[in-house]
Amino acid sequence: MTNSDSPTLKQRIRSIDILRGAIMLIMAIDHSRDFFYFTGPGTLPTDMATTTAILFFTRWITHFCAPTFVFLSGVSAYIAGTRRTKNELMAFLVKRGLWLIVIEIVVLTLAISADPFYHVLILQVLWAIGFSMIILGLLSRLPLVYIGIIGALIFFGHDIIDGLPLPAKGSAGFDVESIFLTAFATFIPLGRTHGIFDMYAVLPWTGIMLLGYVFGSMYRTHYDGNKRRKILRYAGIGALCLFVALRLVNDYGDPSHWSTQKNGLYTFMSFLNVSKYPPSLLYCLMTLGVSLLLLSLTEHANNRFTKFLTVYGNVPFFYYVPHFFLLRIINIIMFFASGFTTSQIAVPGSFLFEPPGYGFPLWVVYLVWLTVITILYFPCRWFSNYKRTHKQWWLSYL
Repeated sequence: MTNSDSPTLKQRIRSIDILRGAIMLIMAIDHSRDFFYFTGPGTLPTDMATTTAILFFTRWITHFCAPTFVFLSGVSAYIAGTRRTKNELMAFLVKRGLWLIVIEIVVLTLAISADPFYHVLILQVLWAIGFSMIILGLLSRLPLVYIGIIGALIFFGHDIIDGLPLPAKGSAGFDVESIFLTAFATFIPLGRTHGIFDMYAVLPWTGIMLLGYVFGSMYRTHYDGNKRRKILRYAGIGALCLFVALRLVNDYGDPSHWSTQKNGLYTFMSFLNVSKYPPSLLYCLMTLGVSLLLLSLTEHANNRFTKFLTVYGNVPFFYYVPHFFLLRIINIIMFFASGFTTSQIAVPGSFLFEPPGYGFPLWVVYLVWLTVITILYFPCRWFSNYKRTHKQWWLSYL
């Protein structure tokens, strides 16, 4: 991997891999919390009345993961397109999008729910990325400026629906609207015993991917590196300034308004407490503003820590799927080690192996997190080297 001002597109781009590796590791903190932290009253990280600063920021730092990963997926899609014809790129994005949706429904649902009968199909970030990738594939033949306009309209305008009347709950219109625009832990029944648990509304994430695709054009061969870093830097600063301005107005851009709390720290936490489900404009500005700045600052970064991050950033899919299964395995071990029995595996209203009373303090969550990322380091390093030295077609899907 070289790090010249005009990166060669057939090679890895270090700043992208560094940022992607960082968010892969941070993301696992949130998933470790989901599997191992106490559940029940007073454990909601974003409830200003009951949360603690460390619990809030444990959750808040992971807000940066999904939007950054979706944005970088758009960047990578553009880079992939430089080595393909328009038809080849469209076919690749549609097929890869379908592949990600299948993996979400078949593989990750099993890891998250531990239910081999798939009573609930869980739609999370791979679902959103996959569907957005299909939409991008269908739009990829358009001029770049049109893709940018569509992405910007979705990015800046989707919060308009916050004040509009929505279809009645339980109707087909409600289900469609939830899937595409407003999903927030939405349950869509499929008969008496099965259903869909949708966490990620598609279109707001599609807007992020489309803008990432446009930004990917700055990574063309011979594009001026100083100009790229300057654009990234000013775009990041502009996004953060717009976030602060709109948040101070406390009207448009997020359905969750901030308010004065019991002290300055908690008021600041309330100010930062923006909505992820679906991703509000302010949530996107806050997270992507920082990510754009990091992209501009890390193009020439080359030290032990950034090399460590690139191990995970080179193979995000290879890391993402196994880390869920590893967390579930540790969860099952700790379930029985805590004294729970087989009769408590399945408790109505909870996922398997997560009955009421199960859970650990935050320090255990962080210990599990460190264990998981350490175990996966060497497989990721091996697969990163394998991808770099092999050219099989299927490697582009992993």
